[in-house]
Amino acid sequence: MPDTTVKFEGARFIITMDLQRRIIADGSLIVQGQNIIHVGKAADLAVVGADRVIDASDMVITPGFCNGHMHISYAHATRGIFPDDLGSAYLPNVFKLQAIMTEEEEYNTSLLAITELLKYGTTTFMDPGSTKYLDRCMDAYKQSGCRIITGAHVTDKPNPLGLPTYSTAEAVGIVESTIKEFNRKLDGRVRAWAMPFAPSMCTDELLLECKRLADHYGTGLTLHYNNSPNYVDTCLKETGLRPSHYLEKIGLLGENVTLAHMLGQDESEVAALARTCTRAVVVPTAAIKGGAGMTQTGLLPEMLDAGMVVGLGTDAGNNSNLLETNRAMYLIAVLYKDARQDSKAIPAETALEMATIQGAEALGLDDEIGSLEAGKKADLVLFDTRRAEWQTLFNPVNNLVYNADGRSVHMVMVDGQIVVEDHKPLFVDEWELAQKVQGIGEGMLARAGLSFPPRWPII
Repeated sequence: MPDTTVKFEGARFIITMDLQRRIIADGSLIVQGQNIIHVGKAADLAVVGADRVIDASDMVITPGFCNGHMHISYAHATRGIFPDDLGSAYLPNVFKLQAIMTEEEEYNTSLLAITELLKYGTTTFMDPGSTKYLDRCMDAYKQSGCRIITGAHVTDKPNPLGLPTYSTAEAVGIVESTIKEFNRKLDGRVRAWAMPFAPSMCTDELLLECKRLADHYGTGLTLHYNNSPNYVDTCLKETGLRPSHYLEKIGLLGENVTLAHMLGQDESEVAALARTCTRAVVVPTAAIKGGAGMTQTGLLPEMLDAGMVVGLGTDAGNNSNLLETNRAMYLIAVLYKDARQDSKAIPAETALEMATIQGAEALGLDDEIGSLEAGKKADLVLFDTRRAEWQTLFNPVNNLVYNADGRSVHMVMVDGQIVVEDHKPLFVDEWELAQKVQGIGEGMLARAGLSFPPRWPII
């Protein structure tokens, strides 16, 4: 039986993100099965038929967005509970709550997070190893149709976060078995990476074994890489080198390594990361909400100038609190303009690249997704421009990055399947699921004996 064809006809603009960065006015895009087969002017594709024709005349079509660092499995159940001044007690409480989640609780909470991501145009994301019950959560990935990189985060050194500490051999075994079981599942929409939690919580042996596994299985490795002054000082005292130089010396860096957060490096470290082709994901939403000083200790303009591949992430729904790539794009496009007092810093086009084609490259998926081109997977988003925030419309990139947000996402397709239509997810009753997760969160807080009441009285 031949693959179904879908034609998106007469779009106001198609932002292709191809090598020429073409923006096609009055364009059409045709999907067959999982793949894009034609992108071009509507007049040139008028004679090409399809099983379903979708009028895109008031739409801007973009590639699906990539979120390179997003803990999806636990946060929504207790989203918004933590006060701004919780400080270092935040993460231990997060992992205390996560530790008591059941399989069904994690499945439902993950599904709600995925629903939000897809509904607002994020089609691919990396969960950096914090999902406990991957077997059950695979059902959420299958049901929603998302594209995801997952794994199991591991540590073999004592840590202040309350994360389980394994022997090195046990941690390596967990990483390898997770990759073997889950990599390239669901027609390739699920990938599994090596995920040692952070250099400060892992021995060199564990880090290098994880790199060996990533190399052996042709997959990737990710680390939390938010280097505090204390950690940098410790690294200098113990090794004589700053963290990135030390990781380069031991052979951990490389083109299949993606470092998340990327705070606390100096320019010599940026040079080391660039020459080893190491990739990065910056997380502006979490950094600025946590007061991390992103524009003081983060060298994004320097990373880009050095030729590094850099994507965008949002982190979890209970620290940055938002998952929406549009708002992450906006933040990354304005923060450094203000900090450097330079309106040319991180233009809108660069922010969009970080959310699409560079974001895909940071995840090792740019040969499949990140741009709208014949032969690539059909991961795409239709933004409805019949809304005040899109008007007036002359430069769709500026409007998308600076004006729009996820509320104008009309339709989302992943791997050739429409998963959101007319602003509604097709794979779940969103309100019913939200009510269920509310109850899950209330139950978790009661079992954990935790309470964070609002500062203002609720009467």
